[in-house]
Amino acid sequence: MTAPRTIGIGLLGLGTVGQGVWKHLTEKRADLESRLGVRLDLRWAAVRDPRKRRAVRIPRARLTRDAAKVVDDPRVHVVCELIGGTGKARELTLRALRAGKVVVSANKALLCEHGPEILDAVRRHGGQFLFEASVAGGIPIIKAIREGLVANRFDLIVGILNGTCNHVLTRMGEDGLSFAEALREAQELGYAEADPSLDVDGIDAWHKASILAWLAHGKWPPRARTLVDGIRQVSPADIDFARRFGYALKHLAVIRRDFARNWMTVGVYPALVPSRDVLARVSGVNNGITLRGDVVGATTLAGRGAGGDATASAVIGDIVDAIGALTGGAGHGISAEALRARERLGRGVRMGSLDEIVSPFYLRLSLLDRAGVSEGVYRVFTKHQVSIARVIQYEHPNQGRGTVTLSTYPVSERRMAAVVRELRRLRTVLGDPVVLRIFNPES
Repeated sequence: MTAPRTIGIGLLGLGTVGQGVWKHLTEKRADLESRLGVRLDLRWAAVRDPRKRRAVRIPRARLTRDAAKVVDDPRVHVVCELIGGTGKARELTLRALRAGKVVVSANKALLCEHGPEILDAVRRHGGQFLFEASVAGGIPIIKAIREGLVANRFDLIVGILNGTCNHVLTRMGEDGLSFAEALREAQELGYAEADPSLDVDGIDAWHKASILAWLAHGKWPPRARTLVDGIRQVSPADIDFARRFGYALKHLAVIRRDFARNWMTVGVYPALVPSRDVLARVSGVNNGITLRGDVVGATTLAGRGAGGDATASAVIGDIVDAIGALTGGAGHGISAEALRARERLGRGVRMGSLDEIVSPFYLRLSLLDRAGVSEGVYRVFTKHQVSIARVIQYEHPNQGRGTVTLSTYPVSERRMAAVVRELRRLRTVLGDPVVLRIFNPES
């Protein structure tokens, strides 16, 4: 009997995710080898400090400071890039792909910022690139788009893609914590970094949304043509108002496609979601994504979107797919052939304009509390042909100052921006208006 082929695996980085990958591959080695008909050889893990104490016991002989050694080893067939960042990670990813190897990555920033260069290396040198773990952790959203729902064209992809934002908004809503208090708690629990900017300012979710947009529509959305807002301006009052009028406040990534006019839009922002929508019930650090296809209709996937084990699960799934391709089975990674298909998909697609992006809006305004002030505000809306659906509440929280919250009928981003600019110039409007979109699946 012919001995089973040995597949060498090398890890670049041994943080929380890397340790999870090593641990679960080791524990499940016999089962995986039996299923795949190969021997698994965990050859290397590149680390900065081999002497550092880790939660997973790894033979010292398998650790190296030299990441290039992992990439260049001819007995390493699958390189797992788990470093993070876009400097060294880019260099090593390109080095592995130029050697014709399979690269598995959890690095959404790398793919978002250097996707065309990485994919060109795949095209030129015949390797493969797999990135399930880069979006929504343990939720197999990329496989769903690329394989399970391949018969569909998606006119809407909407999701909660950042667990930190979702946790913060959940805690603000459940216990009335301020943004600062909820964020501090998230940092203490390990859900947020010491510098949380990538999460709470929407950049992490934008990276993920960009990947999904390219995967579904074959086009990388330019940063300058997408709407990206974080959650710093949200207050418990906004969450309370949303709840009382049938909404939950969530940080969403929204990708829309108009196939008739061949445009797409990508936005990442806090939004009021109807309470009946399944995404309104995704809480804590969980993620949830709804795909609306022309064949299947709406499908929602939800679960753990972050964390070492959830992300390690996605990485190991990609490793299994990579082994299938290496041993003559079907390849599920991004290969040269898959890239050509994506290029055909994205041919002629343009980004929608600010006049074409339409939704209802919610506004919270702090006003001087005196006669005639509200009428001046309403004149601004009338001037720009923005119709107010309802004034939700008028409060007098302290002497000389009042708060108005209102919602609009669907209006374009351009008109709403003009209204907000003019409101900021009014002396009777105190501070910046808080402007939130109201998610409407049909707009």
